Amino acid sequence: MSEHHKINYIEIPTRDIERTKTFFLHVFDWCFTDYGPDYCTIDNASVDGGFFSSDKTVSTKTGSVLVVLYSDDLEKSVEKVLEHGGRIIAPTFSFPGGSRFHFSDPTGNEFAVWTKD
Repeated sequence: MSEHHKINYIEIPTRDIERTKTFFLHVFDWCFTDYGPDYCTIDNASVDGGFFSSDKTVSTKTGSVLVVLYSDDLEKSVEKVLEHGGRIIAPTFSFPGGSRFHFSDPTGNEFAVWTKD
């Protein structure tokens, strides 16, 4: 399959790179490579990307795109998000074919996690 015109990389702002890396390592088992104090790549999240230092956050309320992660165990994902400092901003709800919840990471960025029914 050609990579031409496919989404290839996603960059996400963060107010605190170290806190963000710690959260995503413990909740989703992501790994990171640092490129100076203001940027890191995400190494094993299926889609390539990175976090960059910024005073901005992403939220669907402000019109941002929503990064949606997949989970085999949605309830366990909710527990881990809360255990590591995230906040549930939309409790689990159903939609045709699955369920999902939205959360903010410890620095205020919105993400969602879904699972198949």
